[in-house]
Amino acid sequence: MLQSYLQDTWVTPTATRASAAAAHDAVTGETVCHVSSEGLDIAGAFEHARRVGGPTLRALTFHQRADLLDAIAAAVRARREELYALSARAGATLNDARYDVDGGVRVLRDYAARARTELPDAPHLVEGPAERLARGEDFLGVHLVTPSPGLMLQVNAYNFPVWAPLEKLAQAVLAGMPSVIKPATPTAYLTERLVRILTEAGQLLPGALQMVVGSVRPALDLLGEQDVLSFTGSAATAETLRTHANLVARSVRFNAEADSVNAIVLAPDVTPGTPLFDAFAREVVTEMTVKAGQKCTAIRRVLVPAEHEAAALDALASELAGVTIGNPTTEGVRMGAVVSLTQRDDVRRAVRAIAESGRFVYGDPEKVRVVDADPERGAFLDTLLISADPDAAAPHEVEPFGPAATVLAYRDTAHATDLVARGRGSLAASVVSDDLAWTTAFVRAAAPWHGRLHLLDSTNRTQTTGHGSPLPALRHGGPGRAGGGSEMAGIRGVVDLMQRTALQASPRLLNAFAS
Repeated sequence: MLQSYLQDTWVTPTATRASAAAAHDAVTGETVCHVSSEGLDIAGAFEHARRVGGPTLRALTFHQRADLLDAIAAAVRARREELYALSARAGATLNDARYDVDGGVRVLRDYAARARTELPDAPHLVEGPAERLARGEDFLGVHLVTPSPGLMLQVNAYNFPVWAPLEKLAQAVLAGMPSVIKPATPTAYLTERLVRILTEAGQLLPGALQMVVGSVRPALDLLGEQDVLSFTGSAATAETLRTHANLVARSVRFNAEADSVNAIVLAPDVTPGTPLFDAFAREVVTEMTVKAGQKCTAIRRVLVPAEHEAAALDALASELAGVTIGNPTTEGVRMGAVVSLTQRDDVRRAVRAIAESGRFVYGDPEKVRVVDADPERGAFLDTLLISADPDAAAPHEVEPFGPAATVLAYRDTAHATDLVARGRGSLAASVVSDDLAWTTAFVRAAAPWHGRLHLLDSTNRTQTTGHGSPLPALRHGGPGRAGGGSEMAGIRGVVDLMQRTALQASPRLLNAFAS
């Protein structure tokens, strides 16, 4: 039975294995662990965070909190091989595991460095310069940014069990806010190992970080005005949480990063056989295969000019033919399994719904050839490329959260911008073009529907960090279906977790806060 870390102690739930949820090995189908929150004192954990963790963090300056982030990063990096190995049980290849684990370490270090250069060595921030509020010089106004005396409840998705908690923790620690992590059941064992690494390294301040595995539904009634609920997961669950009676009544801050049908758009000027066209094809296949397509930012819709549709389908199918699927620990395997048999079935249903308006160009949702594994016991899927009617509803509404993408042929620029907007809000989109006028016009039309736009051209194609990689310096989140939330964006993500208060006072008093 997987333990939780509450009130600075490892705690075992009272549930039996029969009543607990099982997490299974994505490759073999074997049971990895059982998960339950039955009998756990979540109310006590919240009180501990507010009474012990919060005051301890708030007493530190931004620079001291940055030191804590560096120590956490060093602890994780020192034992990252353990996390790599365990990630294979979730179907992740070594490359997938590095994306998750090393990515989390990089976010911690990035925020630590930013705090030292962009924030004062003080526990709060004064935003200036001061505004003169009267005719004289003795009545001024500034904004004071202070830590909230609450906690962050992280409700995380299964696909990034290391990066997600560390990314949110980086911002929460700098904001002086303790965290309670709720990992998703299918990969809770990975987050549990992460937290054990941190506790065994002795890098956690009392009450600063806790973890509860299993359901936290009752905890939603315990959140208050100074708390933050940071959610990553499905748009449907985000909608339910957003309207929870207690969250509404107490104006609990809610940040959602939800699934979205992200797109890549090939511009008319990029012709088949050119290096930029080839880069476009590689980008699509990378997004389909990294973590078996289980990324909230992964490309789901591939928009191409009608005149290049056949060439695009051929190029993508050729790239996909070189992808070896199987046991993620086996040399030469590029893509492992999705996280569970349930997830495999969800993807199958989704791609069938999309294919009703088109056809499968590459891959079979019902069968797949795998290396060094049983394709029935493991949650394996073939890479699935669909060609569909661009004006059908399903490609823009249904997200197959796995190794699948749909090619949609557009007639003209107006049609392309309309198709992108039919996703009703996305985390990210890519535009591939060397035509400056076309790209700038498209960006103006598409930007309101996206949290991030990745613009790929011949100048940057060899340096790009990729369509699906959120970066600490830039916003991660999106409008509409994508949740309407925002994470990272550099120090903005820290300040968003704090309270901005307008101060009207004399220079003497304002100087006391600035010193």
